[in-house]
Amino acid sequence: MPETIAAFSIRAIEPRDDAAVARIIRAVMPEFGACGTGFAINDPEVDWMSRAYDGPRCAYFVVERDGNVEGGGGVAPLEGGDADTCELRKMYFLPTLRGLGAGAELMSRCLDVARRIGFKHCYLETLTGMDSAMKLYERTGFRRIDGPRGATGHGGCNTFYLLDL
Repeated sequence: MPETIAAFSIRAIEPRDDAAVARIIRAVMPEFGACGTGFAINDPEVDWMSRAYDGPRCAYFVVERDGNVEGGGGVAPLEGGDADTCELRKMYFLPTLRGLGAGAELMSRCLDVARRIGFKHCYLETLTGMDSAMKLYERTGFRRIDGPRGATGHGGCNTFYLLDL
């Protein structure tokens, strides 16, 4: 008999999710060698994501499965960028959530919100080795660009994408 994979749901982050999201980010980043200075793992906002994304022109979502938060991602204005550009930020999934279509669904949700907020472009930074994520970005229409934009503080990232919304 085939194994049944539990469905997932996506909702806006709440304060009760902060600890789970911080654990996810801190568990996933080392998996891809993203440790040390210049990576979100050391970003203080990781501990209070619900407050960090409660501001204007910001949104962060969590992905739940069986009542447990297993991933998340959001958008916010690109620090040091133009007012028309947002950044896709802190999109990470536990291995148990990968391959279920949650990435594409969450990406769609984030980009829809970015358009409604009034952004014209979405920027993101990632790291060599995050191959599945890069395939998702490219399937979604992001195009690779030569270098960083804005002032994200993520100096450890080495691959950059932009999408016209």
